[in-house]
Amino acid sequence: MMRKSVALVFAGLLSILLFAGIASAHVVVYPKETTQGTYEKFTVRVPSEKEAATVKVEVKIPDDVDISRFEPKPGWKYELTKDASGKITSVTWTATGEGLSSTEFGEFNMQGKVGDDATALTWKAYQTYQDGEVVEWVGAEGSDTPASVTEVKAKAAETMAADQANGQNRPEAFNLSLYLSIAALAVAVLALILALIKKRA
Repeated sequence: MMRKSVALVFAGLLSILLFAGIASAHVVVYPKETTQGTYEKFTVRVPSEKEAATVKVEVKIPDDVDISRFEPKPGWKYELTKDASGKITSVTWTATGEGLSSTEFGEFNMQGKVGDDATALTWKAYQTYQDGEVVEWVGAEGSDTPASVTEVKAKAAETMAADQANGQNRPEAFNLSLYLSIAALAVAVLALILALIKKRA
């Protein structure tokens, strides 16, 4: 009787662990943390959870990040959607072959700049299977189909100071300083001439 109870408990724990593993296997965008104003490589990790293969993945680009480049992936093509200003608002990868089977996962890489005032990047994703089912990874954290979120840290004070220093060293900043110096010198010379004329008079 005791052995049977232990076996039942073990089976229950095993099923919980298996369910947790399945529940955690969702579309995730890495890194999970970044910094304001930085150029970042983002990786979309897509697991396949069904016997039917994953054949298409669409990811909505958050407003607070400007994606500009995509890494080619063999066996897949991608299409972009842009708004009126030319900003990329979504990317859709479509398999040109068999896609991702139930024992596989895929990673899709892209690069872009994080906004200077960003606080969190929410990535809504839509995973399409070969049988036509679409899983929408757009829910809140803790839901069955959560959207992936990248937390954004504030830029460090020393980094901001370095950026300002770099800006002062740019050619346009140097030219502005030069023009101001010349103007100040001209004013000083003019004042000296006027003073001499006034003294002679």
